[in-house]
Amino acid sequence: MYAVKSTLPDQELKVVGDALQGALVDLVDLSLVAKQIHWTVVGPRFRTIHLQLDDVVDTARQYSDTVAERASALGVPPDGRVGTVSSHSGIGHVVDGWQQDTDAVATMTAALGKVVERMRERMTAVGKVDPVTEDIFISVTGELEKHHWMFQAEHKQ
Repeated sequence: MYAVKSTLPDQELKVVGDALQGALVDLVDLSLVAKQIHWTVVGPRFRTIHLQLDDVVDTARQYSDTVAERASALGVPPDGRVGTVSSHSGIGHVVDGWQQDTDAVATMTAALGKVVERMRERMTAVGKVDPVTEDIFISVTGELEKHHWMFQAEHKQ
């Protein structure tokens, strides 16, 4: 039973709901990964990377809220609980302890690349059934690609 009833037909709602839930999980995990690296990065480029990571955290948190509220508006209860995020995220493991600045940048580049790849898949999946959700995915993907570019540029020596 839905507390909120969507205007989308059930089959289309399933596609959109799954895409929104997957995006929420990846965005919550991205914010946590970026914050973890933010706390543990060391090296000559510490300050630059430290501040750059805060930008990623802000983007991920903003869009996780947008994605979760879109799901709620469609009658799909979003699930951002730690167990759900842990078991469904597409982002790999982050090493324990301190991370050298070059390693931190490589980790964030890989994490952002994976999330962007999955966002593009979701954008394609929802494009024909819900242009409103597609628009959200277009916006978040553009922002994440910008962060991905900046970390790639940081990684080049």
